[in-house]
Amino acid sequence: MKIKAVVALAAFASLGLSACSPSAQMTRDTSKSTMPQASAASSSAFGAHNPAAQNTAYSSYGSQNINRSGQASNGMPELSTAELRVIGDQIFKNEGGGNVDNLVHWNDGENFASMGIGHFTWYPADGRTQRFGSTFPELLAYMQQRGVQPPAGLSATGGAPWRSKGELMQAKQTGQVKELQNFLYQTRDLQTQFIVDRTRRAMPKLVNNTPEHLRPQIVSNLNAVANTPGGWYALIDYTNFKGEGLNRSGGYNGQNWGLLQVLEEMQPARPGEQALHAFADAAMRVLERRVRNSPPANGESRWLAGWSNRVNTYRRLLV
Repeated sequence: MKIKAVVALAAFASLGLSACSPSAQMTRDTSKSTMPQASAASSSAFGAHNPAAQNTAYSSYGSQNINRSGQASNGMPELSTAELRVIGDQIFKNEGGGNVDNLVHWNDGENFASMGIGHFTWYPADGRTQRFGSTFPELLAYMQQRGVQPPAGLSATGGAPWRSKGELMQAKQTGQVKELQNFLYQTRDLQTQFIVDRTRRAMPKLVNNTPEHLRPQIVSNLNAVANTPGGWYALIDYTNFKGEGLNRSGGYNGQNWGLLQVLEEMQPARPGEQALHAFADAAMRVLERRVRNSPPANGESRWLAGWSNRVNTYRRLLV
């Protein structure tokens, strides 16, 4: 992917684009990486429609309106279908091991379901606190705006139909979520575009929310990564993984762990593999700091190996 210089301080300061502002997502152990395992589709609680088998991509949801127009207004390039597919497949492996069964999931210790290739959060509609935001309804609304209708019974304004991991596992055993898994497998390009667009809207705020004396450092580090083949994957995936980090008072002990914190922690680097390594090294330092700051009862150190595996994918020229 050929990329021109993408960030200028004055340009960022004048954009004023609105961000989707997803909350930093809950921790996940993503150390496994397997190929998708298709299973037969069956009738479900989400509607009688039964699309094609999961290993036949885009047969029932092929009308995915993914608009591309070259260079986006904020400097982030529009990605080709091939680039989207490579990035989406890697995010799918990072979040769900590339396993179709994990497209509808509930992680141990969490109080929400995790949906799709990006494990978008989906809280039950029972009034529980939505600390990490409910991003799956946002994805459904995004799809509907582009002419892709989800299975009957799914709504961009509704909550998850399961109140616990146990309820979801029982639904899986009875085949009630197979159509939803199929839908999410067939629309993974559009899910990738949703993640990309969300990252694009966040980019201006990375600079606008930074004190002036730190802005040149943020701009330089962002340029170094963005102008490296594969660098956009690192920026996109980390934003989906741990959020933008725009709330400087968030996190543990007032220290957040989003993309902005990684760019602040990153050592200066020129575009190229050096920049990818510097970004990955900074990401691990930020995540290790998170673990040190976390309440000991959380036992967050158990996730470091999986996080390291994920961050190490940023080191190679993915696309």
